[in-house]
Amino acid sequence: MRLDLKGDSQMEPIVGMLYSMVESNYQRLKCIVAGMDQKELEYKGPSQSYNSSAQLLRHLMCVDLNWVYRIKGKLIPKELEEKYGPMLDGNNQLPQVTGISLEVLLYEYDYVFSLLKSLCYQLTDKDLNQTVEYEDGNEATIQWGIWHIADHNRYHQAHINQLRNWFGTHN
Repeated sequence: MRLDLKGDSQMEPIVGMLYSMVESNYQRLKCIVAGMDQKELEYKGPSQSYNSSAQLLRHLMCVDLNWVYRIKGKLIPKELEEKYGPMLDGNNQLPQVTGISLEVLLYEYDYVFSLLKSLCYQLTDKDLNQTVEYEDGNEATIQWGIWHIADHNRYHQAHINQLRNWFGTHN
């Protein structure tokens, strides 16, 4: 297998490169969680005080979905907002995710990923310099937003790897 940062030939060069970063991190995430049973998916660390892999997967897809619609300049449709849930619960924590299998979570994440891919087909390299509203009234370029999707995914992969290590040791 040859790894590269070349995107789909139907994407513009820089858009394609950024998309390929997101895609390779998403594929890596799927490899990291492969084979998790329900108990491991919902495991919250030795003291049960961390976010579970299920929570982190839902969080990642929620953040990615928000970026897709932010880049589109649209609000997330109500049905998607209800399905993927809020970014944080009433206690400013990641919402609990229980009783949802890994297969269902990855199926739902695949849908979000397909929305991002479709969006990247529509973007031009010139579009990447446009700014969108980002947390607390700040602005970010679309280019930074797509990079952030990849970086954020990789960041939480480390947490999932740690949970897997703890689970193997404590169960």
